[in-house]
Amino acid sequence: MNIYVLMKRTFDTEEKIVIKNGAIYDGEAEFIINPYDEYAIEEAIQVRDAQGGEVTVVTVGGEDSEKELRTALAMGCDKAVLINIEDDVENGDQFTTAKVLAEYLKDKEVDLILGGNVAIDGASGQVGPRVAEALNIPYVTTITKLEIDGTNVKIERDVEGDTEVIETSLPVLVTAQQGLNEPRYPSLPGIMKAKKKPLEEVELDDLDLEEDDVEAKTKTIEIYLPPKKDAGKVLQGELQDQVKELVSLLHTEAKVI
Repeated sequence: MNIYVLMKRTFDTEEKIVIKNGAIYDGEAEFIINPYDEYAIEEAIQVRDAQGGEVTVVTVGGEDSEKELRTALAMGCDKAVLINIEDDVENGDQFTTAKVLAEYLKDKEVDLILGGNVAIDGASGQVGPRVAEALNIPYVTTITKLEIDGTNVKIERDVEGDTEVIETSLPVLVTAQQGLNEPRYPSLPGIMKAKKKPLEEVELDDLDLEEDDVEAKTKTIEIYLPPKKDAGKVLQGELQDQVKELVSLLHTEAKVI
Protein backbone atom coordinates (compact mmCIF):
# COMPACT_ATOMS: atom_id res chain seq x y z
CA MET A 1 0.00 0.00 0.00
CA ASN A 2 1.31 3.43 -0.97
CA ILE A 3 0.62 5.81 1.89
CA TYR A 4 1.40 9.52 1.89
CA VAL A 5 1.27 11.90 4.84
CA LEU A 6 0.91 15.65 4.34
CA MET A 7 2.90 17.32 7.11
CA LYS A 8 3.32 20.95 8.12
CA ARG A 9 6.09 22.57 10.11
CA THR A 10 4.53 25.06 12.48
CA PHE A 11 5.46 27.08 15.54
CA ASP A 12 4.81 25.70 19.00
CA THR A 13 1.84 27.59 20.45
CA GLU A 14 2.95 26.54 23.94
CA GLU A 15 6.07 28.69 23.59
CA LYS A 16 6.30 32.48 23.71
CA ILE A 17 5.35 33.99 20.36
CA VAL A 18 6.88 37.30 19.33
CA ILE A 19 5.16 39.49 16.74
CA LYS A 20 7.23 41.99 14.74
CA ASN A 21 5.89 44.16 11.92
CA GLY A 22 2.65 42.22 11.78
CA ALA A 23 4.34 38.82 11.41
CA ILE A 24 5.64 36.04 13.65
CA TYR A 25 9.32 36.57 14.38
CA ASP A 26 10.96 33.26 13.46
CA GLY A 27 14.04 34.02 15.52
CA GLU A 28 12.05 33.60 18.73
CA ALA A 29 9.64 30.84 17.67
CA GLU A 30 10.11 27.14 18.43
CA PHE A 31 9.03 25.00 15.47
CA ILE A 32 7.51 21.52 15.62
CA ILE A 33 5.46 19.08 13.57
CA ASN A 34 1.88 20.29 13.55
CA PRO A 35 0.32 18.18 16.37
CA TYR A 36 -2.65 17.06 14.27
CA ASP A 37 -0.20 15.83 11.63
CA GLU A 38 1.38 13.63 14.29
CA TYR A 39 -1.91 11.71 14.50
CA ALA A 40 -1.78 11.30 10.73
CA ILE A 41 1.80 10.04 10.87
CA GLU A 42 0.98 7.55 13.62
CA GLU A 43 -2.07 6.24 11.77
CA ALA A 44 -0.10 5.88 8.55
CA ILE A 45 2.54 3.81 10.33
CA GLN A 46 -0.09 1.58 11.93
CA VAL A 47 -1.84 1.02 8.58
CA ARG A 48 1.47 0.16 6.92
CA ASP A 49 2.35 -2.29 9.67
CA ALA A 50 -1.03 -3.99 9.29
CA GLN A 51 -1.41 -3.83 5.50
CA GLY A 52 2.15 -3.66 4.22
CA GLY A 53 3.60 -1.01 1.92
CA GLU A 54 5.47 2.17 2.74
CA VAL A 55 4.83 5.60 4.21
CA THR A 56 6.12 8.76 2.56
CA VAL A 57 5.86 12.03 4.48
CA VAL A 58 5.69 15.18 2.36
CA THR A 59 5.96 18.84 3.33
CA VAL A 60 6.00 22.14 1.48
CA GLY A 61 8.41 24.74 2.85
CA GLY A 62 12.08 25.54 3.10
CA GLU A 63 15.33 23.94 4.21
CA ASP A 64 14.39 24.41 7.88
CA SER A 65 11.66 21.78 7.45
CA GLU A 66 14.27 19.02 7.26
CA LYS A 67 14.36 18.73 11.07
CA GLU A 68 10.64 17.95 11.27
CA LEU A 69 10.88 15.53 8.34
CA ARG A 70 13.69 13.67 10.12
CA THR A 71 11.49 13.49 13.21
CA ALA A 72 8.72 11.91 11.12
CA LEU A 73 11.25 9.41 9.76
CA ALA A 74 12.38 8.66 13.31
CA MET A 75 8.75 7.97 14.27
CA GLY A 76 8.66 5.30 11.57
CA CYS A 77 7.97 6.80 8.15
CA ASP A 78 9.97 5.19 5.33
CA LYS A 79 10.68 8.17 3.09
CA ALA A 80 10.49 11.96 3.25
CA VAL A 81 10.00 14.58 0.57
CA LEU A 82 10.69 18.30 0.95
CA ILE A 83 9.05 20.40 -1.75
CA ASN A 84 11.22 23.47 -1.39
CA ILE A 85 9.45 26.67 -2.46
CA GLU A 86 11.51 28.97 -0.25
CA ASP A 87 13.28 30.75 -3.12
CA ASP A 88 10.29 30.80 -5.47
CA VAL A 89 7.28 31.82 -3.38
CA GLU A 90 7.44 34.85 -1.12
CA ASN A 91 3.91 34.67 0.28
CA GLY A 92 1.92 31.48 -0.05
CA ASP A 93 -1.40 30.38 1.37
CA GLN A 94 -3.53 27.23 1.56
CA PHE A 95 -4.09 27.31 -2.21
CA THR A 96 -0.34 27.44 -2.77
CA THR A 97 0.37 24.47 -0.53
CA ALA A 98 -2.48 22.37 -1.93
CA LYS A 99 -1.56 23.15 -5.55
CA VAL A 100 2.06 22.13 -5.00
CA LEU A 101 1.13 18.94 -3.13
CA ALA A 102 -1.45 17.90 -5.73
CA GLU A 103 1.01 18.49 -8.55
CA TYR A 104 3.56 16.29 -6.80
CA LEU A 105 1.05 13.53 -6.05
CA LYS A 106 -0.85 13.45 -9.34
CA ASP A 107 1.53 11.01 -11.04
CA LYS A 108 2.07 8.83 -7.96
CA GLU A 109 0.33 5.53 -7.27
CA VAL A 110 -1.57 6.64 -4.19
CA ASP A 111 -3.75 4.40 -2.04
CA LEU A 112 -4.11 6.48 1.11
CA ILE A 113 -3.31 10.10 1.96
CA LEU A 114 -3.43 11.35 5.54
CA GLY A 115 -3.05 14.80 7.02
CA GLY A 116 -3.97 16.70 10.14
CA ASN A 117 -7.47 18.08 10.45
CA VAL A 118 -6.09 21.60 10.93
CA ALA A 119 -2.77 23.30 11.51
CA ILE A 120 -2.52 24.98 14.90
CA ASP A 121 -1.24 28.22 13.36
CA GLY A 122 -3.77 28.96 10.61
CA ALA A 123 -6.47 26.42 11.54
CA SER A 124 -8.14 26.69 8.13
CA GLY A 125 -8.48 22.94 7.49
CA GLN A 126 -8.34 23.64 3.74
CA VAL A 127 -5.24 21.90 2.44
CA GLY A 128 -6.39 18.27 2.69
CA PRO A 129 -9.77 18.79 0.99
CA ARG A 130 -8.18 20.98 -1.69
CA VAL A 131 -5.63 18.26 -2.50
CA ALA A 132 -8.34 15.60 -2.69
CA GLU A 133 -10.45 17.76 -5.02
CA ALA A 134 -7.45 18.38 -7.28
CA LEU A 135 -6.72 14.63 -7.42
CA ASN A 136 -10.42 13.81 -7.86
CA ILE A 137 -10.50 11.33 -4.98
CA PRO A 138 -12.92 11.13 -2.02
CA TYR A 139 -11.98 12.68 1.30
CA VAL A 140 -13.23 12.49 4.88
CA THR A 141 -12.25 15.01 7.55
CA THR A 142 -11.90 14.88 11.36
CA ILE A 143 -11.65 11.09 11.50
CA THR A 144 -11.38 9.24 14.81
CA LYS A 145 -11.26 5.66 13.50
CA LEU A 146 -10.01 4.07 10.29
CA GLU A 147 -10.57 0.48 9.15
CA ILE A 148 -9.31 -0.87 5.81
CA ASP A 149 -10.36 -4.21 4.33
CA GLY A 150 -8.93 -4.69 0.87
CA THR A 151 -10.05 -1.59 -1.02
CA ASN A 152 -13.01 -0.98 1.28
CA VAL A 153 -12.66 1.71 3.94
CA LYS A 154 -14.84 2.27 7.00
CA ILE A 155 -14.34 5.56 8.80
CA GLU A 156 -15.69 7.14 11.95
CA ARG A 157 -15.55 10.92 12.19
CA ASP A 158 -16.28 13.44 14.89
CA VAL A 159 -19.37 15.56 14.21
CA GLU A 160 -19.93 18.18 16.91
CA GLY A 161 -19.75 15.68 19.76
CA ASP A 162 -21.43 12.87 17.84
CA THR A 163 -20.01 10.14 15.59
CA GLU A 164 -20.66 9.68 11.88
CA VAL A 165 -19.81 6.39 10.12
CA ILE A 166 -18.77 6.58 6.46
CA GLU A 167 -17.92 3.80 4.01
CA THR A 168 -15.84 4.50 0.93
CA SER A 169 -13.03 2.91 -1.08
CA LEU A 170 -9.38 3.46 -1.84
CA PRO A 171 -7.83 5.75 -2.88
CA VAL A 172 -9.02 8.20 -0.24
CA LEU A 173 -7.71 11.20 1.67
CA VAL A 174 -8.48 11.57 5.38
CA THR A 175 -7.64 14.22 7.95
CA ALA A 176 -6.90 13.18 11.53
CA GLN A 177 -8.64 14.42 14.63
CA GLN A 178 -7.48 14.13 18.24
CA GLY A 179 -8.50 10.72 19.58
CA LEU A 180 -7.61 8.79 16.43
CA ASN A 181 -4.55 7.33 18.17
CA GLU A 182 -1.70 8.19 20.52
CA PRO A 183 1.34 9.35 18.50
CA ARG A 184 4.57 7.61 19.45
CA TYR A 185 7.76 9.34 20.47
CA PRO A 186 10.81 8.72 18.29
CA SER A 187 13.00 6.03 19.84
CA LEU A 188 16.79 6.23 19.92
CA PRO A 189 17.11 3.44 17.30
CA GLY A 190 14.47 5.26 15.24
CA ILE A 191 16.44 8.49 15.42
CA MET A 192 19.61 6.72 14.29
CA LYS A 193 17.81 4.98 11.40
CA ALA A 194 16.19 8.25 10.33
CA LYS A 195 19.60 9.67 9.46
CA LYS A 196 20.00 7.02 6.74
CA LYS A 197 16.46 7.08 5.37
CA PRO A 198 15.93 8.84 2.03
CA LEU A 199 14.94 12.52 2.09
CA GLU A 200 14.23 13.83 -1.39
CA GLU A 201 14.17 17.54 -2.20
CA VAL A 202 11.93 18.77 -5.00
CA GLU A 203 11.56 22.29 -6.40
CA LEU A 204 8.84 23.99 -8.44
CA ASP A 205 10.81 23.47 -11.66
CA ASP A 206 10.73 19.72 -11.07
CA LEU A 207 6.92 19.91 -10.99
CA ASP A 208 6.70 22.11 -14.10
CA LEU A 209 5.20 24.87 -11.98
CA GLU A 210 5.85 28.58 -12.25
CA GLU A 211 5.51 31.08 -9.42
CA ASP A 212 2.34 32.45 -11.02
CA ASP A 213 0.77 28.98 -10.92
CA VAL A 214 0.92 28.90 -7.13
CA GLU A 215 0.34 32.56 -6.35
CA ALA A 216 -1.60 33.03 -3.12
CA LYS A 217 -5.33 33.67 -3.43
CA THR A 218 -5.48 35.44 -0.08
CA LYS A 219 -3.39 38.08 1.65
CA THR A 220 -2.67 38.32 5.37
CA ILE A 221 -2.93 41.96 6.40
CA GLU A 222 -1.74 41.59 9.97
CA ILE A 223 -1.02 39.03 12.66
CA TYR A 224 -1.44 40.08 16.27
CA LEU A 225 -1.68 38.56 19.73
CA PRO A 226 -5.00 38.67 21.60
CA PRO A 227 -5.31 41.53 24.11
CA LYS A 228 -4.26 40.85 27.67
CA LYS A 229 -7.12 40.08 30.00
CA ASP A 230 -7.79 42.45 32.87
CA ALA A 231 -7.29 41.11 36.37
CA GLY A 232 -10.37 39.48 37.86
CA LYS A 233 -12.39 40.94 40.70
CA VAL A 234 -13.11 39.25 44.02
CA LEU A 235 -16.49 40.26 45.40
CA GLN A 236 -16.65 40.93 49.13
CA GLY A 237 -19.43 41.04 51.69
CA GLU A 238 -22.59 39.04 52.23
CA LEU A 239 -23.80 36.72 49.48
CA GLN A 240 -26.84 38.87 48.75
CA ASP A 241 -24.64 41.96 48.37
CA GLN A 242 -22.23 40.04 46.12
CA VAL A 243 -25.09 39.00 43.84
CA LYS A 244 -26.28 42.60 43.53
CA GLU A 245 -22.76 43.81 42.77
CA LEU A 246 -22.26 41.04 40.20
CA VAL A 247 -25.48 41.95 38.40
CA SER A 248 -24.43 45.61 38.41
CA LEU A 249 -20.99 44.78 36.96
CA LEU A 250 -22.47 42.58 34.25
CA HIS A 251 -24.74 45.44 33.28
CA THR A 252 -22.42 48.45 33.55
CA GLU A 253 -18.97 47.00 32.71
CA ALA A 254 -19.39 43.73 30.84
CA LYS A 255 -22.59 45.00 29.21
CA VAL A 256 -23.96 41.48 28.77
CA ILE A 257 -27.31 42.15 30.46
